[in-house]
Amino acid sequence: MHPPFNILVQLLRGTVVTIELTVFAALLAFVISFIVGFSRMAKFWPLRAIAIIYTEFFRGTSLLVQLFWVYFVLPLFNVNISALAAGILILGMNFGAYGSEVVRSSVLAIPKGQTEAGVVLNMKPSQITWRIILPQAFMIMIPTFGNNLIELLKSTALVSLITLNDLMFQGKMIQNTTLRTTEVFGLVLVIYFCLAYPLTLGVRWLERKITVGRA
Repeated sequence: MHPPFNILVQLLRGTVVTIELTVFAALLAFVISFIVGFSRMAKFWPLRAIAIIYTEFFRGTSLLVQLFWVYFVLPLFNVNISALAAGILILGMNFGAYGSEVVRSSVLAIPKGQTEAGVVLNMKPSQITWRIILPQAFMIMIPTFGNNLIELLKSTALVSLITLNDLMFQGKMIQNTTLRTTEVFGLVLVIYFCLAYPLTLGVRWLERKITVGRA
């Protein structure tokens, strides 16, 4: 097999892991964003306090340190997590903390008159949230959620430091073996761009679709 082609095949194997990591971490982050975001607006103050502590902790500490702590420190307490699970968990929880602020600020950006209109129409609080507040707030969330998704994809490169066979890990392994630094990291750069750019286009399409649908 021709060396450059062999390099590409190995990098594509790592790309599959990167995609898998991105998808599952993004799903986890999305769920956490809404749970923590709404918890921060809860009337029950202990729930609100827990949500604030969670958000500030994950936003105020290094993502890399969080990965190291879960993968290298927890085993000392007999809690063993695979590199893939650790990557999904920490990326999801970290970006979920950022996403919760997006959810909270987007919901608060909806004028209070919208809620009052729902009350006048005899709608239940849950109906007001799902039918009036969230559809409008979601339109505000989309651009920032899109940026967070791309940042999450790029942040997956950090999991190579906890021995996960992702794209970056494969690139470093190949570079150490072949010493073909320019070709290897040039391909890694191109592959990351090829993964990120469709996400950008997808977010723009979704934003236009929702905007047109509500016009």
